[in-house]
Amino acid sequence: MDKKLMLFFCATLFIPWACAQQTTGPSPKEKPLYTLIDQYAQARETKDTVLLKQILTDNIDQLVSTGEWRRGFETAKQGMLRSSSANPGSRTLTVDQIRFLSQKTAVVDTRYEIENADGSLRKMWSTFIVVYEGKRWKISAIRNMLPAGGS
Repeated sequence: MDKKLMLFFCATLFIPWACAQQTTGPSPKEKPLYTLIDQYAQARETKDTVLLKQILTDNIDQLVSTGEWRRGFETAKQGMLRSSSANPGSRTLTVDQIRFLSQKTAVVDTRYEIENADGSLRKMWSTFIVVYEGKRWKISAIRNMLPAGGS
């Protein structure tokens, strides 16, 4: 086989493999933050207040898409339970990007979708400020946004 042809053949096999290796998912540093967001979605879905206590800081604050502020764990917990009951549906949070501000602080941007009982889909954004506290990552602040135009 011609050397140029052999080189071309090897390159066409190697380049797609190398590119695929670079997009395999979250880094080891990011993985606990993906888990944290999954736990939050699970706690909201199942109304698990024990899990919420484990993953939210005591001084959590949340601004929801209606403009309501929830400050402190008890207020946030009650608001989350009330909201989940008033707006039943399947919640999906998909991490879009993570930005580490320090070794113990990060911003996690997510796409937040609620599939309502009637099958309609509410598409929002959520930004989580997370902190490393007590040997684990916890959510310190949440900002939910409904994009203009409802998309």
